[in-house]
Amino acid sequence: MTSYLEKLYETYGQSFVIDEVLFEQQTDSWHLIIFRNQQFGTVMALDGIIQTTERDEFVYHEMLTHVPLFAHGAAKRVLIIGGGDGGILREVLKHPEVEHVTQVEIDQSVIDMCKTYLPKHSDGAFDNPRANIVIADGIEYVCNTDEKFDVIISDCTDPVGPGEVLFSSRFYEGCKRCLNEGGVFVAQNGSAFMQIDEAKVTQARLSPYFADQSFYCAAVPTYIGGNMLLAWGSDNAALRQLDLASLQARFAAANFKTRYYNPQMHQGALALPQFVLDALAE
Repeated sequence: MTSYLEKLYETYGQSFVIDEVLFEQQTDSWHLIIFRNQQFGTVMALDGIIQTTERDEFVYHEMLTHVPLFAHGAAKRVLIIGGGDGGILREVLKHPEVEHVTQVEIDQSVIDMCKTYLPKHSDGAFDNPRANIVIADGIEYVCNTDEKFDVIISDCTDPVGPGEVLFSSRFYEGCKRCLNEGGVFVAQNGSAFMQIDEAKVTQARLSPYFADQSFYCAAVPTYIGGNMLLAWGSDNAALRQLDLASLQARFAAANFKTRYYNPQMHQGALALPQFVLDALAE
């Protein structure tokens, strides 16, 4: 029996039984594997770190998308950085008020690979006429584009290797410059318990650009370490304080089904554990 051991942390990990290898590629700079697992379906891992699985992707993609979009309430233009598997794009396009989505992915082959091996992630989203796919470097795009957006979602890998620049001050500054007034920026930010230092760095780097910077939580089974933190930046603090009735009205008006997100989860996700609050207050 072959197994895959995740190596995100030096002293702690998780392993997956590999039922079948669907794709594997080793280059001078990275190792990618896509395999089948009985519990999680199709699993994709890059350089020893689980990126996404067929079975639990909906938790991550719904929470990284619907929290900022329902909080904003009237986003017409959305920018996605990364997200080559198409899960974020799929969820954004469920919002009827969204007129245009630009997705910036650095590598077309990632999109092609995910269409082949993880087709349910995008579920046809790449062919939607509201979607504009740009193959480019995300940080260069936000620093140079003339476009403006109401919501920006950074669906990046962990802050190691090539993904590290998407946690930099220059990236956050670029996102702020192409965000409309009253807009929202969100990004994945690692495990609350295992990667709390990353949250402290992110808060410090977001603070020069956003009056209101915080985090919210989602529990994604394959992202080990308990709650995952999702970073939040906006100049409109009221968007994080929306009452339940308003969220319920927006959710009902959007009229689509979810598997994890609902207005109650939205409100609850914005409440942070005390150890996180203490760390951020240091």
